[in-house]
Amino acid sequence: MRELLATKAFSVRTLTRAGVYRPERPDVAARVLTALRRWGPTPAAGYVVSAIRYPAELALVDEHGSLTFADVDRRTNALANAWAADGLEPGDVVAILCRNHSGLVEATVACSKLGAHVLFLNTSSAAPEIAAVCAREMPRAIVYDDEFGPLLDEAARGRKRYVAWSEGSAGRAAGVPRLDELAEGDPAERDPPADSGRIIILTSGTTGTPRGARRHQPATMDPAAALLAVIPLRARGRTLVAAPLFHSWGLAHLVLASALSSTLVLRRRFDAEATLQAIDDHGVTALVVVPAMLQRLIELGERAIRRHDIGALRVIATSGAALPGGLATRVMDAFGDVLYNLYGSTEVAWATIATPADLRAAPGTAGRPPRGTVVRVLGADGRELPPGPSGRIFVGNELVFDGYTGGGERPVVDGLLASGDVGHVDQAGRLFVDGRDDEMIVSGGENVFPREVEDLIAGLPGVAEVAVIGVADDAFGQRLKAFVARSPGSELSEQDVQDHVRANLARFKVPREVVFLGELPRNAVGKVLKRELAG
Repeated sequence: MRELLATKAFSVRTLTRAGVYRPERPDVAARVLTALRRWGPTPAAGYVVSAIRYPAELALVDEHGSLTFADVDRRTNALANAWAADGLEPGDVVAILCRNHSGLVEATVACSKLGAHVLFLNTSSAAPEIAAVCAREMPRAIVYDDEFGPLLDEAARGRKRYVAWSEGSAGRAAGVPRLDELAEGDPAERDPPADSGRIIILTSGTTGTPRGARRHQPATMDPAAALLAVIPLRARGRTLVAAPLFHSWGLAHLVLASALSSTLVLRRRFDAEATLQAIDDHGVTALVVVPAMLQRLIELGERAIRRHDIGALRVIATSGAALPGGLATRVMDAFGDVLYNLYGSTEVAWATIATPADLRAAPGTAGRPPRGTVVRVLGADGRELPPGPSGRIFVGNELVFDGYTGGGERPVVDGLLASGDVGHVDQAGRLFVDGRDDEMIVSGGENVFPREVEDLIAGLPGVAEVAVIGVADDAFGQRLKAFVARSPGSELSEQDVQDHVRANLARFKVPREVVFLGELPRNAVGKVLKRELAG
């Protein structure tokens, strides 16, 4: 009981400091409390409450224009009512195949108001993969951007369809309703559903077919408070989410923005120069990215960055893939010490957060677990390892997933869920992720995790990005093969790379081959698709 009270007190202090809880007129406070009791901690609640507090303030900005909080509340009521009239019911699954724009946000909030489950589809998926996911998850409807219509011939068969974004006046298929049209319908407020809808996020699928991970709505605001205690996001900020909203990292910031009544700035496609211009134009206070996007920003060069006003930027939050230590340092040198690196996965949500101080002291670290999260590194015998040795990473918190929709579970030890990665902690308690637990390369009887070699090569001048895999070798079982994308103008050679590794690591960690590519194949959240490299 004492621990529970301490947690609640911590959450209240943190949420008050962040501006989620604030003094307001008695009539407004009463309406806010009523809305929170009715809707609970859901995406719907965030926008209902924000419409009460800040009806005329900007909620969403994208290439089509802007919407106030009152607009979003009204339009999502109308959308949920239109879907109900079209036969969708609480508990139905609605698939969303959209890039980052207001339509995705409105569809998500409308599903929350209807009580429907949301299935986020990956915008980089091919038609057969989308069809396979839909056959498994059985959505009753698909909300999609017009550009993806040709990919849905099989996936959408027998399902309701709605176009979220179109460059023209209508979707490709005649008679497909557009969200903008439905959102102008009956805006009557709906009663909250008996059960809030779940969210289904697909795993990244870097080594196989993506699986659906069920995620429930958190029962309290405690997880949000734990994150806000480390990453200084504040109410009524302006957050540019460049990371895909269909991924757990981008989605987390949609939910946080709704709780903080922040303005979401969205662009359908990432472009480094356009991102800097958007930061300047909108006075962006928080930028949400994946590491590959940071690399593109840094490649613009200091002069290009300084041409834009980035003075309002207080947080650059990154996750979704490994953050090389050298890249972290370069980003902070260019933008200031505002970089926060979150390590987690679709299954465990977040595990650790590295602050700017952590990244300066130990570049490459994943940081420490926030309040309410337990992280342990376990050896082969299931016992916790001391600082130094590598072992499997296990995580426990309120946000771990509810299992895969197609069946199957992650290993659990003492109530902690396997993250799927191997890592170690240092003497200061900071976590370092050494690699995937299924990526270990055994070369000549020696165990090698690619991450260590990748981080070393990434710090070599002339290297833009790198990936290391194991390939079959008759003499050694496996040998290391490095794929390197050179920086513009670089004349780096295979020998240069091998000599650099040989001078810093054991000989068995030196790649036997170095292949130079224009760029590495990545998925929509910036993770390298090593299965394509293995080809």
